[in-house]
Amino acid sequence: MEHKRLKVQFPKFYPHLHLPGVGTRTVKTLISATIISIVYALINRNACFACIGAVFGMGGTFRGGLQSGGNRFIGTLIGGLIAIPFYWLVHIFQSPIPDWAWMLVGLFLVLYISQIFSANGGIQPGAVVFYVVLYTVAEHLFVSYTINRIIDTGLGVLLSLIINTIFPSPMEKAACEKEALEASQKETK
Repeated sequence: MEHKRLKVQFPKFYPHLHLPGVGTRTVKTLISATIISIVYALINRNACFACIGAVFGMGGTFRGGLQSGGNRFIGTLIGGLIAIPFYWLVHIFQSPIPDWAWMLVGLFLVLYISQIFSANGGIQPGAVVFYVVLYTVAEHLFVSYTINRIIDTGLGVLLSLIINTIFPSPMEKAACEKEALEASQKETK
């Protein structure tokens, strides 16, 4: 019996639309996020931020993943560490200074400290963590939530970097083979 394949038909005005193939980066990202999900389910822990870290940590190359995942982790670390004292200033400490002024100073510190560490790519995730903690986390959880978010993000990024090391991209594999060939040719001279 012959199997019929489902053909996707596109409008006549765009006949050259081609669907992309599934590459190694996609497969490695799926593996990393799935491993995180399974491990976190086994320890009865929410895998959300670890999975996000895993996605950010999986670049097309190891270096790309290190940059993207590193920015995500550094931003989460800076935003989280700034959020803890500012949560206290906004929600617990009784001050004549309005909340918006504390928020302004806190965001400034997230931005400025990110720039000090040349982590401009970490500014957005840092600001997200800062605001999520200040606006959505209950008072009795703000420290543990923030620390857990930093740890989970780091673990997700780390797992993706490990997977990217074990299974390098075809481009990285070719570069390593070229370097090895050049090194062996130098040794024989």
